[in-house]
Amino acid sequence: MKSKPAKQASKKGKKKLPAGKGRLTARISSAVMALALAVCCTVGNWYVRHPREWLEEHDAFYTAPLRYFGDRSAFVTDALGWTGHDTVYDSDEPAPTNEVFFAGAPVRTGDPAPKDIVMLRRGEFAVGWSPSLRHPVWAAYHVARDARFGPIKRPNFQKDRSVASSPSAKDYERSGYDRGHMVPNHAIVSRYGPDEQRKTFLMTNIAPQRPALNRGPWRELELFIADLWTARYGEIWVIVGAISRTAPNERALLENASIDVPEHYYMLIAAQDGDGVRTLAIMLPQTSRIGDFPVHGIVTINELEEATGLSFFPDMPKFLSRPIKADRPTRLWPIRLHDLLKLILMRFT
Repeated sequence: MKSKPAKQASKKGKKKLPAGKGRLTARISSAVMALALAVCCTVGNWYVRHPREWLEEHDAFYTAPLRYFGDRSAFVTDALGWTGHDTVYDSDEPAPTNEVFFAGAPVRTGDPAPKDIVMLRRGEFAVGWSPSLRHPVWAAYHVARDARFGPIKRPNFQKDRSVASSPSAKDYERSGYDRGHMVPNHAIVSRYGPDEQRKTFLMTNIAPQRPALNRGPWRELELFIADLWTARYGEIWVIVGAISRTAPNERALLENASIDVPEHYYMLIAAQDGDGVRTLAIMLPQTSRIGDFPVHGIVTINELEEATGLSFFPDMPKFLSRPIKADRPTRLWPIRLHDLLKLILMRFT
């Protein structure tokens, strides 16, 4: 019976903060958290602007929050055109009409590009095929502004009977690598229909890609091109390709198949932006992770030419190609404001 007063006394001893003071404390905590988030995003946005080599050199446990928040904030602010810069130069040259190439097909200048590149014309796209590597060295396609076809069932991969060195689809089975499209299915089928789509499933349009690369940053770039950038900039021209080791004895091969496994993949994208030419070059390692942001793969076209042993835009006037090839943009191309939700869903869901 004596314990009850003690309990009552303890209850009376507990003091509650006044309602107004509790709300003030919550507001202060929220403001501090919001300020900390803003600082992380702002400093992180600056941090992730640096080239990939610089980021790797300065990578440490304490920079992880800067990388995390910086990548995500820059992804949005770049898309809105608030941060970063593009490579756009004035040009009086009209854009090509119904052409696969923007300013000519890639030209081999030396290693690591193999000497046996053969161009395969496929109507709406072209492939620079290497019989020795048994995958494309480059592929080129153009994407019209408007999609004219809805979703269509994906066909099966097929051996290219017109090319003696073409692999079969079974050569990739249980290899640990995806059958990576060079010219993408989605962009082609949505613009040109099922007949052109089937050509993208020929094995001469395929190269070994690790699943994380193929289903991560590579796929993201393909969706940017087909669904977001054409909506803002109109027709787009793309050259994609694979970079392999020069020496045959240093190359990795698919198990049980003499198919070279590239070390890097790249995209070179061009558009006619009003009276100017807009370009973007991106190079991604085979070891890319599925959540990597492709903006970290941005390089100059000069750097891409050195890495590939190819010369791009050979038909472009020198006064225009020199500054375009030397300039390094710091962001992916911006999109339309009302496509922002589509962008966020594409990336974060």
